[in-house]
Parts: sequence; C-alpha cells; structure tokens
Amino acid sequence: MALSKSTPFHHLLHNSSLSASSLHQLQRVIPKSIPFALIIKNRAETRLLCASPTAALKMVKAIRVHEHGGPEVLKWEDVEIGEPKDGEIRVKNKAIGLNFIDVYFRKGVYKASAMPFTPGMEAVGVVTAVGPGITGRKVGDLVAYAGNPMGAYAEEQILPAEKVVPVPPSIDPTVAASIMLKGMTAQFLLRRCFKVEPGHTVLVQAAAGGVGSLLCQWAKALGATVIGTVSTKEKAAQAKDDGCHHVIIYKEEDFVTRVNEITSGEGVEVVYDSVGKDTFEGSLACLKLRGCMVNFGQSSGTPDPVPLSALAVKSLFLTRPSLMQYTATREELLETAGELFANVASGVLKARVNHTYSLSQAAQAHADLESRKTSGSVILIPDGC
Repeated sequence: MALSKSTPFHHLLHNSSLSASSLHQLQRVIPKSIPFALIIKNRAETRLLCASPTAALKMVKAIRVHEHGGPEVLKWEDVEIGEPKDGEIRVKNKAIGLNFIDVYFRKGVYKASAMPFTPGMEAVGVVTAVGPGITGRKVGDLVAYAGNPMGAYAEEQILPAEKVVPVPPSIDPTVAASIMLKGMTAQFLLRRCFKVEPGHTVLVQAAAGGVGSLLCQWAKALGATVIGTVSTKEKAAQAKDDGCHHVIIYKEEDFVTRVNEITSGEGVEVVYDSVGKDTFEGSLACLKLRGCMVNFGQSSGTPDPVPLSALAVKSLFLTRPSLMQYTATREELLETAGELFANVASGVLKARVNHTYSLSQAAQAHADLESRKTSGSVILIPDGC
C-alpha cells in the first residue's frame, strides 16, 4: 500500500493487510505526537476484529499428502480446524485404522478430491463439539466411523454426524478402530455381496490380512469350508487359528492346483480377492460353475481387463464392490456396524491388533504394510494419547 501525507489516518488503522514496510512508512507520515506503539496496539485490535469469523480456528497435527508417491510423501504438519457446522460434529481421535485404501490414495490409484489431503478412512474418538441442531450425539460420546469423508490421520477432525456410530462400552476403542472398516467390509462381502451359507466352500486371498482374517473367522462361523492363501508359515499359523480349514502358502505351491485338489475338481462358490493383478486370473480359475468372483482390492496392482468370454465358460459372476455403496443410507450403516459389533462382543470375531504406530510414524507404517511385514490390523495412535 502506497502511503502519503494525504492518506486518511482512519483508513490506515483499519487496513488489516499492512506489511512491515508499510508500517515504517506509516511511522514517517503520521503526526509525531501520536506514539507509534499506540498505532500498533490499535492495528492489532482491528485485526482481531477483522479475523473474528475464524477466531474459533485452532491448530492440530495431521498427516498431509502434497504429491502422490511412496511413504515419504506423508508429511506431519499443523492444520487448522474450526467449529462444526449444521449436521457436523468434531471428534478427537483416540485410535486410527490403517488400510490398503490409504495406500491407494497416497499413490494416486484412487484420486482425492483435492490436494493436499489428509488420508485415513477409519477412526474412533471422543466427540468434543456438536454443530447446531444435532440430536443423538453429544460431547463426550465415544464414536467410530469408516469410509467417507477421508481425513482420519489427524488428532481431531470434523465429521458428518450421520456418518458416525456409537461404540458399545464393551468394545475397546483400539479394537473398534482396528475393526470398523475391515469388519464392515467383511460383513457386506459375506452377508450381502455374496451370501455365504452352510456347506459353501470359499477361497480367501491374503487370509492373514486385516480383512482376510475377519473373513475367515466369519465364514467359518457361518458354516462354510474356508480355504486361505498366505505368503509365509507364520501367516499360515494365524490363518489356521482364524478358522481356515485349508491354508495354502502360495510361494511354495500353486494355489489353483491346490484348490482343485481340495475341492476334488469342483471349485469354490466364491473367491474374495483383495490382491488383484497377481491372483485375479487364478482366482477365476478356482470358481465352480456359476461361481462368484469378488474383487475388493488390488494390493498387487490393477487386474488386467477381463473379456466377457472368460466369464461365459462357466457362467461366472464378477463384482467389484465398495463399502460406501453398501452403507449408503443411515439404516444400512447402523445395520452393518450393529451386526459387526454384536459378533465382536459375542466372541465370533477376534480383532488382531498386531501392530501399533504413533500417528507421526504413518510413513513407516505404510512402508511396513506394503512390504508385507504386517499381519492383522495396523493402528495409528495420535501422539500424546
């Protein structure tokens, strides 16, 4: 701003964007009888008034992604958070679930709506503020959410009230955070996407993973024969403990051949495949007549395109589902979470929280997940909790 002796004094005081150089000019042109300190005081008070609409903003720590890439693009930064608006609540996170979908967004396989962004699709925390008109949720409530909106890798976040569910007192927050996204995924895969029934034979790829572990436990409880694939003997032992009747270490034997042997050449009713590119064709080959291929992830990369003729050979069904479409309404969300929590409380499902990291160590957690150094669920704990 250019200053001169004709510049109105009141205009100077109410200009909230004065630079340091402008202040020096201001000191020269104002009457010497007015102390400069008073000008600074008045200006500071004026700036506070101008900033009043955002006065409620505070700083919290969060992981931010400014560019797509490896784990190193996960940056630990300060971000602003305000007060919840209509239909919103503010939640202080106690535990945050790490999922492969976070890796997909970090790499750019899935596109975030804006850059930079905070990853994370699953967390449990305490409500610290509620927006106008909110009923059914209050400050102090322990709540969980999974799915959209993204942004769980933060000490605090603003969420739509309709997207959170109450956490039963019998379930530890860390367990709830480890099981929300994965457990609700298992629920819709087994109960609605393909309804598993007693007598079915199912194949679970990556059986020792976060979702895989729950699929094996739940499918066994439903009366199915469960076949699981894993990469190591240690993971094979876990899969066996989770209910797998047959465990295949795919690095030591061909899983298609082994499934064929186990089923006496008939194949399985359904394959749950989160691996993608490396296993997709083999998974299709494991299906029986009119079997269902459920691809719900691609940890090894996006599968190659499938010609319709490949499905016509055995009249196969192929689906690529997403949790968001199976919890699209409030009723669906509550039903899905309710059945999940009931199975956890009754002991049907056992959460394996095998790895915990500080939230600030999210990059290391991502690196370990991608290099298959983890099994079961991985949890991020906000620093200081």
